[in-house]
Amino acid sequence: MDAKLKDVNDTSAKCPVMHGAMTAMGTSNMEWWPNALNLDILHQHDTKTDPMGKAFDYREELKKLDVEALKKDLHALMTDSQDWWPADYGHYGGLMIRMAWHSAGSYRLADGRGGGGTGNQRFAPLNSWPDNVSLDKARRLLWPIKKKYGNKISWADLMILAGNIAYESMGLKTFGFAFGREDIWHPEIDTYWGAEKEWLAPSDGRYDDVEDPSTMENPLAAVQMGLIYVNPEGVNGTSDPMKTAAQVRETFARMAMNDEETVALTAGGHTVGKTHGNGDAEALGPEPEAAGVEQQGFGWANPNMGGKAANAVTSGLEGAWTTHPTTFDMGYFDLLFGYEWELRKSPAGATQWEPVDIKEEDMPVDASDPSVRRNPMMTDADMAMKVDPTYRAICEKFMADPEYFKDTFARAWFKLTHRDMGPKARYFGPDIPAEDLIWQDPVPAGPVNYDIGGVKRKIAESGLSIGEMVSTAWDSARTYRGSDMRGGANGARIRLAPQKDWEGNEPQRRYVEWARSRGANVAITHDAEAAVDGADAVVTDTWVSMGQEEKARGHNIYMPFQVNERLMSRARDDALFMHCLPAHRGEEVTDGVIDGPQSVVFDEAENRLHAQKAIIAWCLGAEIG
Repeated sequence: MDAKLKDVNDTSAKCPVMHGAMTAMGTSNMEWWPNALNLDILHQHDTKTDPMGKAFDYREELKKLDVEALKKDLHALMTDSQDWWPADYGHYGGLMIRMAWHSAGSYRLADGRGGGGTGNQRFAPLNSWPDNVSLDKARRLLWPIKKKYGNKISWADLMILAGNIAYESMGLKTFGFAFGREDIWHPEIDTYWGAEKEWLAPSDGRYDDVEDPSTMENPLAAVQMGLIYVNPEGVNGTSDPMKTAAQVRETFARMAMNDEETVALTAGGHTVGKTHGNGDAEALGPEPEAAGVEQQGFGWANPNMGGKAANAVTSGLEGAWTTHPTTFDMGYFDLLFGYEWELRKSPAGATQWEPVDIKEEDMPVDASDPSVRRNPMMTDADMAMKVDPTYRAICEKFMADPEYFKDTFARAWFKLTHRDMGPKARYFGPDIPAEDLIWQDPVPAGPVNYDIGGVKRKIAESGLSIGEMVSTAWDSARTYRGSDMRGGANGARIRLAPQKDWEGNEPQRRYVEWARSRGANVAITHDAEAAVDGADAVVTDTWVSMGQEEKARGHNIYMPFQVNERLMSRARDDALFMHCLPAHRGEEVTDGVIDGPQSVVFDEAENRLHAQKAIIAWCLGAEIG
């Protein structure tokens, strides 16, 4: 039988080795069947894929770390400019601070997700967010140090520490630092960053009303997909510092910062470093996740860089905020409040604010050529610090007391970079501040010498049912969240506001259980006459909250509970009537009762007045005789 030979020039010939199909992504099963039960979350960070192995203990590795040697190496890195990614002004401080800031700054209070506690900036989507352009270079600059110290330092700790050391190398006395952040080893799939399918899509989709920042979708905090905070050019890229101020306030509040911390972080963060937009942003290559393998993990390749730091393009804005971008000083306030500012365009086409008639000596030098002076710039968020009355007052307070500003910023920076680490007991290292801070949710050390058996007996004799005891324990513990290690039973916060009043914690039942556990005989009834029969005291309150009265007008559903002369006649003859005021006569109580002989309402009010006077006097340090 004749063999049939294939023409080697025949273009229909196929290589027997499979190409592409094993790695190319087609339509996933979840796309075909979107309502199917997705159990992928159960495999997130599965120990079977942990490159460290089950026996790895990061805290034990930290004990082997030479912290001082590590700090020394990081200090040296700051001014060791590399040809492949030259440092602005010969100092990597601004880049390292931005890396640490954007690592920690993704934290949001609503669900405790984001933040720098896991080193997630190394993975998609954060490693390719538009706001994180060129931070791949910062992490690569750290690689020799990570390689030197190995598993004794996590990427998560190293990135935050690099920001701390950067500030110290530029003159700031930092508040402290704690090790203890353990790395994840592949992208997170349990964090919701928004529903948008487009980077930097308009903010409108995140708000019920973009004019009202409080209407942003929970649990989000950043105003657009791919940003850490707010758009530096203004709301949806349109400059309006007052509108931007409102977004800044809401976004920072959702990241657990108050107004003073917000101003301190904005000013302190922009005291050093610069923005980068001296070129054509369209010329940049794709982000790391979309770049080819020949980029070796890098993204945003800049063909026009030319080995000069001054040619870098990241945000598109261009320039430093201060005269001396490698020194932590008061220069941010000096320029922001020392000049008038006008809108201009950066070389990359971004909208930014630049000073009018600035003195040459106040202009920062070029990032690559110190013989050339350049205009400084401000973002819309910076101008918000000047035009918003509250922010401006805080700025003026800082300008009047530079040491207070530096301390406030150092504390806010520590909070920013440690907020997601959980309780202080999880901190490790020689630079942990001794001071306990309220945002750390400190819990006093509890007793350890009590009679456990005696406590168990008292609980068993409390009269509570098994269901009541189980639900109390469950409600106390179920608030814990692993994202930022907050909540839970430690501290017994279920006794305190706001948890004690949460509807899900059945506050009425809790109060009854508490009273019964102390020997009280408590009964609940919805029959006003049965409740008052033979009572020693009759107590009522307003039917609606203060400020909500108009909404409740015309509703008579509470009238059966009105305390009137007929209802009071069912109580003991010497029964007292009490009301905390303000009272709505003719609603919860009649004139005849509140002004009658059994009423002690105004005695109550006087007693409260005396108590409040005593508290005020004590707060003011007055002698109380």
